[in-house]
Amino acid sequence: MTDLSAPDRFRPTPPVRPEHERAVADTGVIGDAARPLSPWEKLVDVAALRRVLLLAVIAAAWQAAAVWQNNPLMFPTFTATASALWDAALNDTLLPMAWVSLSILLKGYAIAVVLAVGLTTLAVSTRIGDDLLSTLTAMFNPLPAIALLPLAMLWFGLGSVSLTFVLVHAVLWPLALNTHAGFTAVSETLRMAGRNYGLRGPRYVATVLIPAAFPAILTGLKVGWAFAWRTLIAAELVFGVSSGKGGLGWFIFQNRNELYTDKVFAGLATVILIGLVVENIVFRWIEAHTVRAWGMVR
Repeated sequence: MTDLSAPDRFRPTPPVRPEHERAVADTGVIGDAARPLSPWEKLVDVAALRRVLLLAVIAAAWQAAAVWQNNPLMFPTFTATASALWDAALNDTLLPMAWVSLSILLKGYAIAVVLAVGLTTLAVSTRIGDDLLSTLTAMFNPLPAIALLPLAMLWFGLGSVSLTFVLVHAVLWPLALNTHAGFTAVSETLRMAGRNYGLRGPRYVATVLIPAAFPAILTGLKVGWAFAWRTLIAAELVFGVSSGKGGLGWFIFQNRNELYTDKVFAGLATVILIGLVVENIVFRWIEAHTVRAWGMVR
């Protein structure tokens, strides 16, 4: 007989429980995790197809509502608008006017990007620059850009310079705010690594801060683009009335005066289409070759 020590003598013996084996019936049904997708589920999983279907539903609802209202002067059908858009693109001045709008917008957008980078570089480099950026954005960011158009026309006359001025105002402040927020969110470890390599001033901003803060900068570029596009169309409506020329805004206003409602809708559709192209092609391409390629977003 084994001599147990005192601690082992009083240790309770765990109960012995019988093991049970249960056979699982093979039903031949695959679980949801391993179930292959049906053709419909594969189609639904494609984002581009979902958006095209959504646009088709919107177009069908538009067509049904216009047919039910039966007043082409107030609300033309989708097919009439599509026909007017095709005719205006081929036989009218829609495409040249769209290019006029885009050329002015790109000029103002580029100037605003350069100014925003300069202001934020100064803001992260000096305290005075930070105070200057904070003060200017607090003053001018809430100010609608279109409100400056009368003053711009007084200063610069009836020309593209006035439109460029209001576009710079529309883009500069949201872009500067997003860029500055991205710069301040860069980790201190990354900042110290850049300083240890001897980077200072513009080189430090270009090689460390801008790549690290590019998601926030890209957001500012998108917001600035949306503000600029809306401001430009609204400004061209006023500018076209004053000078008798302009871009898409003037095309819309002119056809409105002549009661070509289908062409008015065609002009609005052109504004929407250009916005969709820039958002879903240009900015998606920039995002794919920057923040997604760098692993900053999923």
